[in-house]
This record gives sequence, structure tokens and C-alpha cells, in this order.
Amino acid sequence: MSAITTHVLDISKGAPASGVPIALEIETDDGGWQLLGKGTTDGDGRLRDLLPVDKPLAIGTYRLIFDTETYFRAHNVEGFYPFVLVVFSILDTDEHYHVPLLLSPYGYSTYRGS
Repeated sequence: MSAITTHVLDISKGAPASGVPIALEIETDDGGWQLLGKGTTDGDGRLRDLLPVDKPLAIGTYRLIFDTETYFRAHNVEGFYPFVLVVFSILDTDEHYHVPLLLSPYGYSTYRGS
């Protein structure tokens, strides 16, 4: 399991959101963004291998990009947000960072999980 994980819960269904494409990026020194990993949530709505084993966790600013449009389209649901961008800081590389997303067609929430 990577040092950064996530899961998505579709609160309009009360179930995990499987099939959500997600990208993980880190902010570069010049203010740009570098892709570190990507994947799709499994049947339990989880993505456990975002950060490849050959990429050590570094102090910095990261962002998760959840492709919610693809997810909602696959379920024939009209959503308001085509993607959700969650930006967070990592200050301690010895910790695990779990960043869940609670999702519905017209709203979302996130928090730092365990």
C-alpha cells in the first residue's frame, strides 16, 4: 500500500464509488505539477497504490484529481462537478495519508482519514 491512499463513497447511493479515475500530482518548484501516479477505484471504492514504490514520499504540496464526470456518465447520472480537485500538504514523510472523498451529483466533501 502506498503512503497516499483514497477512497470514494457515493453518498447519493450509500455505496462505494467504483470506477472513478484518479490522478496524484506534486507541485514542482516552478509552480507546475508533476504526475506521480494514477488509477481507478476498485469495487470497494478504494485506490491503494497511487504512489509507486519507486517514488518516495516527499515533503510538499500534492493534489488528487477525481474524474467524477467519467464516474457519473458511466452511471447515467448528470453531475454538476466534472472533476474534484483536492490539494493538501505533506509535512511528515513518516506518516500515512488517506484522503477520502464523499461524493454526490451536486456536492462533495473530503477529510483526512486514517
